[in-house]
Amino acid sequence: MKLGIVGLPNVGKSTLFNAITLAGAEIANYPFTTIEPNIGVVAVPDGRLQLLAKLNNSAKITEATIEFIDIAGLVKGASRGEGLGNQFLSNIRMADAIVHVCRCFEDENVSHIAANLDPVRDLETVQLELILSDIELLERRLDKTERLSKVRHDSSLKAEHDFIEKLLAFLNQGQAGRNYIPENESEIGFMRNFFLLSSKPILVVANVSENDAAAGNKYSQALIDHLADDEAEVIIISAKIESEIRELPPRDRQDFYEEIGLQESGLDRLIKASYKSLDLISFLTAKEAEARAWTIPRGYKASQAAGVIHSDFERGFIAAEVIPYTTLEKIGSLHLAREKGLVRKEGRNYLVEDGDVILFRFNV
Repeated sequence: MKLGIVGLPNVGKSTLFNAITLAGAEIANYPFTTIEPNIGVVAVPDGRLQLLAKLNNSAKITEATIEFIDIAGLVKGASRGEGLGNQFLSNIRMADAIVHVCRCFEDENVSHIAANLDPVRDLETVQLELILSDIELLERRLDKTERLSKVRHDSSLKAEHDFIEKLLAFLNQGQAGRNYIPENESEIGFMRNFFLLSSKPILVVANVSENDAAAGNKYSQALIDHLADDEAEVIIISAKIESEIRELPPRDRQDFYEEIGLQESGLDRLIKASYKSLDLISFLTAKEAEARAWTIPRGYKASQAAGVIHSDFERGFIAAEVIPYTTLEKIGSLHLAREKGLVRKEGRNYLVEDGDVILFRFNV
């Protein structure tokens, strides 16, 4: 899973990025500190793997991962090349979702690109730039299809051309691509292939001060109220606190979070929100060599899940031996679970559930 981090300059994007990835991106109090995109990969914490590794004497544990991409701060007119422009937006077109960091803290020592603090305005500014960037991309694509149509009489080109015109009319009303409802499978396919920035699920991070880390403030509440009718989730995080806690030994971090009224880290909350937003689940595998978590979209069939591990598994799929993690945890032994008939044999069309522990049988 890839998450692209966006926001205006000096909202705390790189501080948050460093805190959650420990990547050491440069941080400074002036716009465009981030010239090249910063990329960091973090493991998705999954306590279930510990038990699986113990039951199977696994030599190692491999968690699922998330790749974070931090690009330069966007400004009004970015889609037309203002600031450092479109070169950064292209870096997140392949991201699965966008994390939009909004400044919700007051600090006279950290300059703001506008005259006053207004996270809702800032949110709308960046969202508009994403829409305008999509419009520019679609206009280029429209021009290409028109030129190709003159030399190739292809019905699919006409269908694409007509849909692009329809989608452009929608975006030009200021609507984000994710608000467009495709009317058929053809439109779904086109939307998927366009990689529109405004079509991606969005997670909004309200970056608050240390004192507001637990309860938020009037600025974070303004974002929550503004997005009440939207599917975007607002996650209240103090990037500065997260950065400071990350410098502590791992064994001391949870105590510090609890002291300030938090049950889990900002990273954990961001991960949960991203899985929910993208409707992802994890299934688990375990052998002596490795206990591992695999991330898949909800609704994947057993054969598709097998293909995530290796294409040979999907091609030669025979069966999946499945036991829910909660059942295995209760029994405490895979051998005993088999004796009790709790390990099910499922076919290729079985819909995988979150936490399924699976052993795939295949033949190629």
